[in-house]
Amino acid sequence: MSERSGSALLPAGFGAAWCATDLGEYRACRYTYERYPYETLPPLDPGRFTGAFEDLGGVGDAVPQQVAKLEALAGLLEAQGLRLPRDFTVFQTSARLHRLLDEVSVTACWSDVSDPIPSPVEPGAFLVRFLRDQQDCVIWYLYLRPSGEAFVVHSHLDYEYEGDHLGDTEEQRTAMLWCAPSFEEFAHRFWIENRLWRAVHGGDPSDLDPLLRGYLAHYAPPAG
Repeated sequence: MSERSGSALLPAGFGAAWCATDLGEYRACRYTYERYPYETLPPLDPGRFTGAFEDLGGVGDAVPQQVAKLEALAGLLEAQGLRLPRDFTVFQTSARLHRLLDEVSVTACWSDVSDPIPSPVEPGAFLVRFLRDQQDCVIWYLYLRPSGEAFVVHSHLDYEYEGDHLGDTEEQRTAMLWCAPSFEEFAHRFWIENRLWRAVHGGDPSDLDPLLRGYLAHYAPPAG
């Protein structure tokens, strides 16, 4: 069962927040990252999410090594009765896309796709880590349910290596926050915000393309 959070479906039992850095004077950040309530974010047009990643430059050719890696991961998940979402597989196997989040990140995040990790909060569900901050301040995961649901969560915990030292289930639910209803939407927002960061820190926001200008316009303009 799910409930509404802004314009997206929030899985029951999860808190929702977007973990990111500042957007200059448009959106403050006290530390390297802030957890912004999901409902405060600029809404995204769901019609943009077709699996083609057109705003990010399109898919392009597949990388054989990445294809083999994702096929192995898919096999491990199938043994658990789970499937990788197509948008994740397309992105991670594309020569044009699979390092894009690393390249655009202003906080030196890097791609690190894990094997399936059992969810600490839900029997039968699994996590796949795909992106982490350089100092592990935040780690992002695909969350896969036996029902077929797939969404993105983040946490300060590395569930692959800290699994034997976790607290109770309620503590883990608090540490794990939902941030996107699909991988493509996560990648789209991450790409937009990191490009905007550069524009508002020494760039010229007036030169932004309409997609990025529209996103920034959600926030009140700087005073003065």
